[in-house]
Amino acid sequence: TSATGALEVALQVCGIGPGDEVIVPAMTFAATANVVVRVGARPVFVDVDIATRNIDVARAEAAVTPRTRAIMPVHFAGLPVDMDAVYSLAERRGLRVIEDAAHAMGASYRGRRIGSFGDLVAFSFHPNKNLTTIEGGALSVRDPDEVRLIERLRFHGIDRGGAMDVQEAGGKYNLTDVAACVGLGQLRRLEAFNERRRRLADRYFRELVTDPPLLLPARGDEGHSWHMFAPLLPLEDLRIGREQFIQEMRERGIGVGIHYPALHLFSLYRKLGYGAGAFPAAERIGCSTVTLPLFPAMTEGDVDRVCAACAELMRANWR
Repeated sequence: TSATGALEVALQVCGIGPGDEVIVPAMTFAATANVVVRVGARPVFVDVDIATRNIDVARAEAAVTPRTRAIMPVHFAGLPVDMDAVYSLAERRGLRVIEDAAHAMGASYRGRRIGSFGDLVAFSFHPNKNLTTIEGGALSVRDPDEVRLIERLRFHGIDRGGAMDVQEAGGKYNLTDVAACVGLGQLRRLEAFNERRRRLADRYFRELVTDPPLLLPARGDEGHSWHMFAPLLPLEDLRIGREQFIQEMRERGIGVGIHYPALHLFSLYRKLGYGAGAFPAAERIGCSTVTLPLFPAMTEGDVDRVCAACAELMRANWR
């Protein structure tokens, strides 16, 4: 029913629970860490790269302890994580890899689709994602035995292979038939949707020229699915804060979002001992990121209007 449900089932498949630790990037949507808490384990946050917004694998390795059972890399905004480095770390340290690919439907790494080679990979079909079923998600898995376990866990632990038997205390995560039909139609259009997103992102890179300059996201390569386009505001060079920037963009008829606040600064995770200053890159992103419009129905003129509004506001508020 969601990527959140898929991630929670993936943790259950790995047998992760109380006393275990799971490495999670400090810059992601709250669900990535919340599911770890929900199964009774502890999320261990790691900082991200300021340009890619993806987990810093070297820092992830430094965070491994005897309690660590898994690492959950997030393909932020649709830019694939360095999966060679992640799987090398996992192999050396005996960890499971659970990929949060909520942003990465249709993305690829070194010519291979995200979801085609990972152990456990969760996708989101939320209304704002590259492929939507109105609401929903999916979990791809490589091990046939784990496929059968997932089939039980997603529907009350029931084994449908013969006489009905409940083998695990599963939940109810199955996608509705109507949602699945919507998804199949969307799947046929996914390549076209993503190609359109790439072209619009390319136009942002060409046209989004401001003084002072915005810190643009890492461009990546053709494997990027461009779920979001989220530059950082150079707040030290501006007379206005992010909230006023967003408000003034909205007054111009342009919707701007925030993706995301740094996870470790939420009240829930402060209770685990995290606080300000722990993860500088995630905190900088969290306080200065602005997500600009990016969706297949946009026109080049729409992108140009967003860029012009950004340039006007930046120029008018330069210190």
